[in-house]
Amino acid sequence: MAEPAAALRPLRVPQKRQGGNMARPASRHPTDGELEILRVLWHAGPLALSALCDELRSGRDVAVTTVATMLRVMSDKGLVRRTGSGRGATWSAAVSQEKTERRMVRALVERVFDGAADRLVAHLVEGGQLTAAQLAELRRLIDDKDAAPRKRKKS
Repeated sequence: MAEPAAALRPLRVPQKRQGGNMARPASRHPTDGELEILRVLWHAGPLALSALCDELRSGRDVAVTTVATMLRVMSDKGLVRRTGSGRGATWSAAVSQEKTERRMVRALVERVFDGAADRLVAHLVEGGQLTAAQLAELRRLIDDKDAAPRKRKKS
């Protein structure tokens, strides 16, 4: 049986950075810990540091100083914003959940599947990780996309 065309794409080899350094550049994508904080903020809305720590402690023990440091780093990345100052300050998500998911999936597709989104979908479908309801939703999304009028590119 022939391999699908997507599986035959040439492998992209990372180019060395100037000076020969192959160190990974700082990522604007949230780390696992940052994503945990964002999930709390998306769900609960703006929170004071102490309330945010309380929410995070429902899953595991966290130190206030660690969370405060993470929030400063996340602020530098543009992931959260601080309103007010001192103990009255509140933290909120500066990025939407949808936008963050879209960026992270795009990065995953590029990094793991060499830009072939169809390979990601095939992996999920063939891997048995989707329920019947999820498969039905995928079919509906595909059908809706096929039925939608196509935008013409301007030449």
